[in-house]
Amino acid sequence: MTDEIQNYCTKHYPSAKVIIIIDEKVARLHKEKVMSIFEGCFDEQLMLKVPEGESSKEIEQWQKFTNTILKEGVERETPLVAVGGGVTGDLGGFVAATTLRGIPLIHLPTSLLAMVDSSIGGKTGVNHATGKNLIGSFYQPDAVFADTQFLTTLEEKEWVTGLAEILKYAAISSPELFYHLEVLVQKPLQPNAEWTEIIARSAEIKAEVVEADVHESGRRAFLNFGHTFAHALEKVAGYGTLTHGEAVFIGMIAVCYACRQHDHAIADRRFEPFLPLYKKQISSVPTDIGSLTEAMKTDEKVKNDQIQLVLLKEWGSPYILSCTDYSLLKECWEHALSKFT
Repeated sequence: MTDEIQNYCTKHYPSAKVIIIIDEKVARLHKEKVMSIFEGCFDEQLMLKVPEGESSKEIEQWQKFTNTILKEGVERETPLVAVGGGVTGDLGGFVAATTLRGIPLIHLPTSLLAMVDSSIGGKTGVNHATGKNLIGSFYQPDAVFADTQFLTTLEEKEWVTGLAEILKYAAISSPELFYHLEVLVQKPLQPNAEWTEIIARSAEIKAEVVEADVHESGRRAFLNFGHTFAHALEKVAGYGTLTHGEAVFIGMIAVCYACRQHDHAIADRRFEPFLPLYKKQISSVPTDIGSLTEAMKTDEKVKNDQIQLVLLKEWGSPYILSCTDYSLLKECWEHALSKFT
């Protein structure tokens, strides 16, 4: 992978400098590897470390990095490489999108979630006190390089977090993935040929959807399966209390209940083989259903005061429901939270 990255950068960027925004934990584990890649194709490397956790995905961190980059010197041909998981990718992408009205962006994802989801599609941004991802832009990277060797140091908690997004792809596009994943999670969670194939398939699904609908005006919204509930959970719990994947897993169970109430045969038993993994690492979840429902109203995808839910007519066949039935939402929350309380 090193040769591919160096060849790409040498071919595409005349700049002598590269900006590297990297998760601080990834830097502790892989700094030498990352530096060796970019020392081979740039004379100067400016490395900025992102503090661990969702709390780093905020306006203040974006401002800090932007100030540093502008003071250190940057040109429109200076590439920015985001190295890390979803938080680093979203934050680094937003810095690239807004500096000099846009500088080149490369993603080097190091978590399972980033490899299969957040590094693909061009969504960048930071959180706001009123909701998640409310400040940002669509800004496509020039390239994404997913080196599964980074996953050798990934903690089980992060494997489980990324698993939720793959389960989402199984639900909305490729139900056969459920069976492959059931087998894989019975083994130690570590990179191998089977996981590489699953990662590649997941990235392919995401890329196909995004290519057909870059700005989420249609089909891309299907990628939000479970996410409206998830974002509410993250907000009410406090950003960083639940991982994004943990919240998405709970959200997908909630949506399955809504599907059944609309006469679709979507039993959440498809998620049961994975439930022990999430129960093992989730210590607590918010239980104030009124607060959770209110938080759903601030989701970025709300239209005309109607909450947008992605439902399934059948596995692999999603559609959008504009929902104002708060009694249904209450029942969805009760059903999903009962699995964890």
